[in-house]
Amino acid sequence: MTQSAPAIDALLAEHAELESRLADPALHADPAAARKAGRRFAQLAPIAATHRKLVAARGDLEAARELADEDESFADEIPALEQTVAELDTALTDMLAPRDPHDADDIVLEVKSGEGGEESALFAADLARMYIRFAERQGWTVTILDETTSDLGGYKDATLAIASKGDSADGVWSRLKFEGGVHRVQRVPVTESQGRVHTSAAGVLVYPEPEEVEAVQIDESDLRIDVYRSSGKGGQGVNTTDSAVRITHLPTGIVVTCQNERSQLQNKARALQVLAARLQAVAEEQASADASADRASQIRTVDRSERIRTYNFPENRIADHRINFKAHNLDQVLDGELGALLEALAAADKQARLQQA
Repeated sequence: MTQSAPAIDALLAEHAELESRLADPALHADPAAARKAGRRFAQLAPIAATHRKLVAARGDLEAARELADEDESFADEIPALEQTVAELDTALTDMLAPRDPHDADDIVLEVKSGEGGEESALFAADLARMYIRFAERQGWTVTILDETTSDLGGYKDATLAIASKGDSADGVWSRLKFEGGVHRVQRVPVTESQGRVHTSAAGVLVYPEPEEVEAVQIDESDLRIDVYRSSGKGGQGVNTTDSAVRITHLPTGIVVTCQNERSQLQNKARALQVLAARLQAVAEEQASADASADRASQIRTVDRSERIRTYNFPENRIADHRINFKAHNLDQVLDGELGALLEALAAADKQARLQQA
């Protein structure tokens, strides 16, 4: 057994305590607390189930060994039982490997155009659509918090909130946390009259979103809040009142805007959530060298040389340069079929975590 008994015992005790709490109607009077408990329970449930199976398999193996001398049929079962125990032990060890504490979280995702002018903005819109389509395939909800469009309908920048609908140990962050960085595109732009392939870039930033603004302390005196008339899409009423909100966090210079909710109050609340997510990411960078390294792997400048991935349209090829992943299904990926790519990134991340354990 490669896991320490005290660690397992502590997790099993926490699982049992959460099960009891979730059965108490009083907990559900506080939706935020109930969701937090539900997510942690969902994270521990597979560990508890695998541990139960392992204990049962070990008991069966021990009994088979004791009875093997009296009955050959028990001896015949020993190899299969030994394999089952080994597989369950490996699975449990894998589950107990260090996890990203934000894996169950929802996210804020920003897409920004970079080098390449109008073509970069069009590519940024393609990326935003790719993430929206992927989220739809997962049954997640997407809210466009803010968007600035280009003359040809691309995105100069866009901010999306992506949330799962249930409690799961593997939430939105666990799937999309690897997307932060510079994305490079190679294709013939719509503005190119000679049919030449151009290279441009767009940037993606991903933050885990705290469930409550209070999770990150924000001093109101550190904020400058401006209101203005919305300029994006949004339906009746959105573009006729000063409902858009821009919040500037004076100590850090971080600026957050939100204009796609229907009221100034809603836009302010959502902008504060995005600000909290950004400040949380900054605080974690400062507190952890690992977090700082992870952040450095995201966007520094939207420069084509700092790419994490290349989208090559002439060859219908997508290449992730961090793990040497290549596939010739770019059209499908841009339509939201990111599964194989994200699984390859997650596998590489898991292997790295196991090596650190």
